Amino acid sequence: MQLTLQKKRQRADLLTLAAVAALFLVLAALLYAGLLNRQMTNMLVPTAVYIVMAVSLNLVVGLLGELSLGHAGFMSVGLFSGCLVSIALSSSPLPLGLRLPLSMLAGGLVAAVFGLLVGLPALRLRGDYLAIVTLACGEIIKNIITNLNFTGGALGLNTSAIYAGAKDLLPYGAVLVLLTVAVMLNLKRSKYGRAIMAIRDNRIAAESVGLNVTQYKLAVFVIAAFFAGSAGVLYGHSLANIKAAAFDYNMSIEILVIVVLGGMGSVSGSVISAIVLTVLPEALRGVDSYRMLVYAIVLILVMQATNNPTMKRFFDSVRRKLTPKRKECATL
Repeated sequence: MQLTLQKKRQRADLLTLAAVAALFLVLAALLYAGLLNRQMTNMLVPTAVYIVMAVSLNLVVGLLGELSLGHAGFMSVGLFSGCLVSIALSSSPLPLGLRLPLSMLAGGLVAAVFGLLVGLPALRLRGDYLAIVTLACGEIIKNIITNLNFTGGALGLNTSAIYAGAKDLLPYGAVLVLLTVAVMLNLKRSKYGRAIMAIRDNRIAAESVGLNVTQYKLAVFVIAAFFAGSAGVLYGHSLANIKAAAFDYNMSIEILVIVVLGGMGSVSGSVISAIVLTVLPEALRGVDSYRMLVYAIVLILVMQATNNPTMKRFFDSVRRKLTPKRKECATL
């Protein structure tokens, strides 16, 4: 029975990875064949970035069960750090194929360090208090970056020297998305993931069996910050100028909305929700006067649909076909 359960879990995870990979293969084929217009081409990199941001935040919100509102802060600190590294390397003979991965790694590591520094005191708090602290930390990071000379200050950092188009960046975005999804899925199935979910469900019981709650929470926070920073570097290379003011609490809330709409702890839900909520505002530009009104109505309808008992039963039936039943899991 245990082998059967493992096979079902592996099948569900492989289906998710295969679906994401197939999506990017189709998009790449359309892009390189010249079948995408300029508007659709410009949405490819932001879509990949928002998928990574949503899946990584889902580690904290869905898997760990803690509310974080500072995710955009980690994205911005990684973005500026990685882009500064990339600008420094732009005068070297290194091609984009080496320079961009190195910059993304550097930005991710710097964001992870900031995640560690923020998480050490903040993760001792819970609920609304943690949300307020992470929100404040995100705003502090934004204001510090805005007031530094080497980041361009309020005028922003000129990244025209490292600017690259969607044709150059999409492969790296696809790899980053697949890596983020794979880490999330593997973490959920591992013993560390089960420990993290035990902490989410009952912190006192988890502590009573010897789990180091702070250590596990901090590890999740750092991993999420790393991927947010790496995504930020990718996003920075798609722009000619970057300003820290763009990465405020509104972006953090926007990413949180993507996670909530996709489903807490659901990787596939985060991917679909990120795609829809990234593409939808651009698709509505034709009705610019009513764009935000239509966008808000769609969000309300989606929230109503996901909370509708009939829709819940439908999605539960689909989920049961792809994942093990809870009753079977309880017998292990």
